[in-house]
Amino acid sequence: MITSSSNAQVKRVIQLNKKAKERKKQQIFVAEGFKMFQEAPKEWVERVFVTEVFLNEHKELLWGIDYEVVEERIFNQMSDTQSPQGILCLIRMPTYSLEEVLAGERPLCMILEDLQDPGNVGTILRTAEGAGVTGILLSRSTVDVFNPKTIRSTMGSVYRMPFVYVDDLCDALPELKARGIMTYAAHLKGENAYDGEDYSKGTAFFVGNEGNGLSEHLSRQADRLIRIPMEGKVESLNAAIASSILMYEAYRQRRL
Repeated sequence: MITSSSNAQVKRVIQLNKKAKERKKQQIFVAEGFKMFQEAPKEWVERVFVTEVFLNEHKELLWGIDYEVVEERIFNQMSDTQSPQGILCLIRMPTYSLEEVLAGERPLCMILEDLQDPGNVGTILRTAEGAGVTGILLSRSTVDVFNPKTIRSTMGSVYRMPFVYVDDLCDALPELKARGIMTYAAHLKGENAYDGEDYSKGTAFFVGNEGNGLSEHLSRQADRLIRIPMEGKVESLNAAIASSILMYEAYRQRRL
């Protein structure tokens, strides 16, 4: 049993939780909780840490898996949550190509520009899986998908939703056009309401930064500017909420 905070494995987990640079260097991220453990592809799992309480209650679930038992007090230091569930895993990072993100006869993609809230990005990944999105493109300055808060917000979808970071989103747009993918920018100056367009063919939605929205540079590259009608004095919606509305409208149309 690991009983000291000076243990090298404990220090490693803490560093991976705190530093994107360290995660990128090691190509490893931390996934906490029972659900994240259960849904993780077994070939991605590098190491599992559990408390003695978790081991006593769920030992049968750990059959055939290499794990380390950690003293409760030390496990709490390793955890990024206030109420740890007694299990966390070190997971190898998946890597995807632009081709994988844009795959399929009728791709449905989300293009995220400079989003900074880990919860928003995680929620978008989770909702994207539910709405049948084929992949996600992210600008390089968008928050790290492997941030612990983002990982928790995905509720396991990070294991199944292809995504790729690009240095300049505009550089990727010719590939979308070559595949016949129409691009729509969620914008306050949108000419048509979001539900007045046809998303039954290849479709990509641009969603911008929580505070500043989409950059003018990227907005100008979109085939269409669309808006989500709002009542009262509300000017904009949370990025994850707006994304959900757009993704599920496309999903609705494709189910008809």
